[in-house]
Amino acid sequence: MLREVLGEEVIRRRVAAMAEEIDALYKGEGVVAVCVLKGAFFFFSDLVRAMKTEAAIDFVRLASYGDGQNSSGKVRITKDVEINVEGRHVLIVEDIVDTGRSMNVLMQHLAALGAKSVRLAVLVDKKERREFPVHSDFVGFDLPAGFIVGYGLDCAERYRDLPAIYELLA
Repeated sequence: MLREVLGEEVIRRRVAAMAEEIDALYKGEGVVAVCVLKGAFFFFSDLVRAMKTEAAIDFVRLASYGDGQNSSGKVRITKDVEINVEGRHVLIVEDIVDTGRSMNVLMQHLAALGAKSVRLAVLVDKKERREFPVHSDFVGFDLPAGFIVGYGLDCAERYRDLPAIYELLA
């Protein structure tokens, strides 16, 4: 069973506001916008189109979730960036950050590739679940515990296509 947490219009307005925050920070400097597949795809598309900042587009894919709801505890980069990020600002766009394990690995990886800066735009931040020191620079929504789906977020590859965000109830 699903319970709506964030409706389509609320999400649309917040994404537009985040784009303005990003534009204000970069003030005409370009960025390499990196979408974390698969979950961030819808958010990434809406955010980048709302930004005025010039953005080169790239994608990464991380693997850490085994059965859909529980992390395996290990993070692998299964698809790396193809654009050279050395000396460039990088904006990671992620759907959700909870423990911070995956983003910690990715941010360190991009920094090691020589990025000028690495910042994080996240749709949903669950700070109370944080286990790794990850700072989200641009946050769509802070949400409490609960397993959420929709707008790219999934449970075992289901529910990504829902236009709003829902809590998955038992």
